[in-house]
Amino acid sequence: MSAAPDINPDRLHADLAELATLSAHPAPAVTRVLFSKEDLAAREWLVGKAKAAGLDVRHDAVGNLFFTLNGSDPGLPAVATGSHTDAIPNAGAYDGVVGVLGGLEALRTLRENGVTPRRSIELIMFTAEEPTRFGIGCLGSRMLAGTTSAEEAASLRDADGRSLDELRPAAYAGDLASVILPTGFYQAFVELHIEQGPMLEKQGIDIGIVTRIAAPAAFRLRFTGSGGHAGAVLMPDRHDAFLAAAETALAVERAAVDSPSSDTVGTTGLVEVRPGAINSIPCDVRMEIDFRDTDVDARDAAIDQIRSEADAACGRRGVTLEWSCINIDPPAICDEALVECAEKHAAALGCGHTRMISRAYHDSLFMARICPTTMLFIPCRNGWSHRPDEYASPEAIAKGTNLLTRMLLDLAR
Repeated sequence: MSAAPDINPDRLHADLAELATLSAHPAPAVTRVLFSKEDLAAREWLVGKAKAAGLDVRHDAVGNLFFTLNGSDPGLPAVATGSHTDAIPNAGAYDGVVGVLGGLEALRTLRENGVTPRRSIELIMFTAEEPTRFGIGCLGSRMLAGTTSAEEAASLRDADGRSLDELRPAAYAGDLASVILPTGFYQAFVELHIEQGPMLEKQGIDIGIVTRIAAPAAFRLRFTGSGGHAGAVLMPDRHDAFLAAAETALAVERAAVDSPSSDTVGTTGLVEVRPGAINSIPCDVRMEIDFRDTDVDARDAAIDQIRSEADAACGRRGVTLEWSCINIDPPAICDEALVECAEKHAAALGCGHTRMISRAYHDSLFMARICPTTMLFIPCRNGWSHRPDEYASPEAIAKGTNLLTRMLLDLAR
């Protein structure tokens, strides 16, 4: 089989620009929350592109979309790629989308050039990689891997109390238990993605080849104290829920900084204070913590430290604490043979490349439970992501997509 043909970078760039217009906020911001009208429009647009390219199209009950270039031996496990097109509020046009549209361009290019791989190659658009709707990320890939059950998915509620069943379109009707993939369904999975960090750009490197993906953990905390008039309740008599939460937020930072692992990061990303009046003592605080590492032991030790300090702060202040786990997952180790495959093809393309760790987590974290997996990172300007000025150059996207195309074809042999 000859080498893979080069992709059409102008067509890919035009697709990226067109999809970015399907947004709840005006350009350059992109907002596509799961099962919003913008998300549904993006899905319809993507299905249309895939059908026009001659790919087979299907979906599952949670809304994962699958686009297939059929191989000559369809009985073999397929090779897969993909990412997501949902976007958090006021985000950019490249996170996840580069992996979906890059995958589409790879399959479209192969088919246009008359290439029939031995194994089928499948592009996946994963449902709800972002946690915006239900507070849990990677819902579609979690369910494919079986780490989130149908019962757990059915119990999810958004901020307005709506369930997955209430929100998913009738076209996706079906048993959520059917989403899980059978063992051996895929031979390999490769995800193309912007780095969402500054290393590649700073070092002038074209491609990052991911060897490990950090283990994420997220927790929801509820602090309950006593309210009262800000002028009438003296300081010794207060049970201020916000101050206990503030001490806990500082404990999150301290645990991350003091961790023996250089990959430990902790973030207090959500704090809601009630009653929310300047002259009223906070009596009820909801807080969410994100904590992650590539070293699961270091991560879990730090979480134990945070919980201990939170309990102590609440004890001192006469505040009660409810601590619940949103998700806690093991890290993923990427497949060495796939990493070496990426290195081989990057070198052949003349792309500078390096091995690296993904400290953000992606659908690949859960695909790694299903089959051998790796990720390809391309540089993004200043490492910025999840903001309207997120940007990856057409040249960087083309290099990553050409590498992806060659890998997919090699693996599908």
